[in-house]
Amino acid sequence: MSNLKGFAFGIATSVTFGLIPLFTLPLMASGMRFDSILFYRFFFAAISLVGVMKVEKQSFQIDKRDIPVLILLGGFYTISSLFLFWGYNFMAAGIATTLHFTYPIFVALIMMTVFKEKTSWVTVFAILLAVSGVARLSIGDGELALNPVGVVIVLFSAVGYALYIVTVNKSRVHAMNGRKLTFYVFIVSTFMFLVKALMNGGLQPIPDGQSWMNLILLAIVPTVISNVTLVQAVHNIGSTLTAVLGAMEPVTAVCVGVLLFSEPFTSHVALGILLIIVAVTLIILSKYIQKSLRGLRHKWMVNH
Repeated sequence: MSNLKGFAFGIATSVTFGLIPLFTLPLMASGMRFDSILFYRFFFAAISLVGVMKVEKQSFQIDKRDIPVLILLGGFYTISSLFLFWGYNFMAAGIATTLHFTYPIFVALIMMTVFKEKTSWVTVFAILLAVSGVARLSIGDGELALNPVGVVIVLFSAVGYALYIVTVNKSRVHAMNGRKLTFYVFIVSTFMFLVKALMNGGLQPIPDGQSWMNLILLAIVPTVISNVTLVQAVHNIGSTLTAVLGAMEPVTAVCVGVLLFSEPFTSHVALGILLIIVAVTLIILSKYIQKSLRGLRHKWMVNH
């Protein structure tokens, strides 16, 4: 029953995160700039988390030494969100979300280069698959199918999220309650997007009731709900299986884009998405794959 609940929460996490384009694209179509959209997203999400934490009677108290780390984390999260939304101007939202989903590859690269973590042939193969997947999405029939500037922008969003994950794991806040950490990251992101909006002509007012609804849903569904269910999924089935279920994120985003916004879906797109999902899954399961192969080799040597 615990596993069943964990899988349900894991799927809910990835599906809700994959719904970002559903609420974002109509807001952009109504003329809202992404810095204003992201300010409202994180502002409403922070308010929602206050309610969740109050209900659960969680403390908001933090150590003063945590503040610089939380500001750094907020910066990485801001960069990730900003570049992903910026990328929507250059390519279909489903493809942008798929490119953003390469973040586990960048986590592996950072751990290899900065923290000297030992690599394996599985990781190297996965990185090559991911590069092939990005190339397949970007190049169709020998010609550039995607704007190369857009590809670089969205890959920066993946790098930003990878830096966020590595910093959470390697800094003094790694033991902090997940919702408390997320709340303060959202506060920092809200402030940063407010500053950016003020530097870019001012914070835009919310134009109509439909935009209010989309902004509130953007803050709650792929932001608060996805974070809450993520914690529950990790608690029930562990971080590895939860991460594998994250493959539903780009699949959901592509389905939303194709079915609701008439975004193109070609064989090149399908193959590119498949290669990236396989690559990320290999990265996540690399330790299990190596352990299984060592077990099989040991068993074979014993029998022969």
